[in-house]
Formats: sequence, C-alpha cells, structure tokens
Amino acid sequence: MATENSGTLALLIDGDNASPKIVVGLMTEIANYGTASVKRIYGDWTGPNLKGWKECLLEHSIQPIQQFAYTTGKNATDGAMIIDAMDLLYTGRFSGFCIVSSDSDFARLAARIREQAVTVYGFGERKTPRPFIKACDKFVYFDVLSGQGAEMEGVVAHAPPKPAEAKPVAAKAAPKKTGLNKAARDMLIKAVVATADEDGRANLARVGDHLAKQAPDFDARNYGFPRLSDLVKASGLVTVERAADNHKTILVRLKEAAQ
Repeated sequence: MATENSGTLALLIDGDNASPKIVVGLMTEIANYGTASVKRIYGDWTGPNLKGWKECLLEHSIQPIQQFAYTTGKNATDGAMIIDAMDLLYTGRFSGFCIVSSDSDFARLAARIREQAVTVYGFGERKTPRPFIKACDKFVYFDVLSGQGAEMEGVVAHAPPKPAEAKPVAAKAAPKKTGLNKAARDMLIKAVVATADEDGRANLARVGDHLAKQAPDFDARNYGFPRLSDLVKASGLVTVERAADNHKTILVRLKEAAQ
C-alpha cells in the first residue's frame, strides 16, 4: 500500500503519554522521513492535564481529537487513536505512520500497519515496553528528540558535562566516549558480516538498515553520536573508507581483532 505516496505520513500522538516539550524535536525528526499530511493528538481536552498543549498545537497545526474518559482508570484515548489509524491505513494514502506513545497497547496496531507494507515510526520514553518498540520499523526515544541524551544500560551516553556544583567532594571527570556495550558491539559485528560482499566490505547504509531490523531503537544518538558513521569510527571495530566510484558512499570492513 501507499507505494505512490512515498514520504506521506500520518502523525498520531497519544496526548496522555507525551509532553509538548518534545514536539519541536519530533517535527524535525519526522521531516527526515517525509511529510506529515495528517497530524492529530488524542486526549480528554476538558481536563487540566493537557492545557500545556494549546500553543504548541496552534504553532504546528496539530489537530486535537476529543475523547472523553468514560470510566476512571480506563484509557479511551487508545481506542479512538487505534480506530482512526485503521481508517487512515485503509485509505492507502500513507507510506508511513508516526505513533507517539510509551504505551504497549499500540504494539498490535504497529504490527498490523506493517502487515500492509507500511512503515511504522515509534516515539516514546525509555520506559516504553519492548513489544511496542519491536513492533516498529524504527523507534526514537524522547530524550534524543530533545537533544538531552541519556544513559543506556551498560553504555555511556555522551552528553555534554554539566557545570560542576560547589561540593565538599572532588568533581568526577567527564566520562570518555567509550562506545558501545557488548550487546551493541555484537549487533554491529553481525550487521557488517551479514551485509558485506566477498572482499569483506559493507555499505554503511546497508549496515544501518540491518541494525534497524535487529533493534528498531538502535540509534547512534543514543550513544552520543550524531550519525552512524561517527559511531562506527569510534567503535574501533571497523576500518572506514569511501567507495572509489562514489565518494558519498561509506564502506566499512571488520578489523581482524573484531572477527
């Protein structure tokens, strides 16, 4: 579906699971994938919890969808968002859906959209359950959108050091960019091996695609690097070179020690 509408996206935001602070970064990120021709946010706008969204919605032309909470403790917003997503999917107008939520309830929705050969981009907090993350083609964390960075388990996220506060104890040195943890290093090695040609060279773009298939939330920015090329150079696992026939194409080859 949507093969004639490459780059046409539907943006659906779970207002109960997102903050207006991430919208600027969100819209910038989505522009990398295409144009959001539909932009909707769902929630109960009669309550006080979503007041902070008003100016943000006007500025970015995001349409608020009212959904009353029928009973306490039940989230009617999810149901309304899922129904709208399926209605939009069946129009065949979209090449991708951007689902903004940290709720595992959208895992099946993401999987169903992908069954129609439509790309799903997920956005949420670090606490987002793995089933939803894995159901997406690509998943981006909120703190990456805001440029804050974060520490992943076993990995140093290389955010700029905060100014030292006056304390009786000596300030710790800023962490070095030590690169990937073991799990991430193993994924990178497998991706290079899987995409390499007979001489051992792999196109970095294909490596990136393979990494996304292994882990939709694999993103160089999670490790403090703006691009995948910067991350692989710092990893020490590969040698990096430019293709002779096209200097824009980056090729990588595993070092002997990494094989």
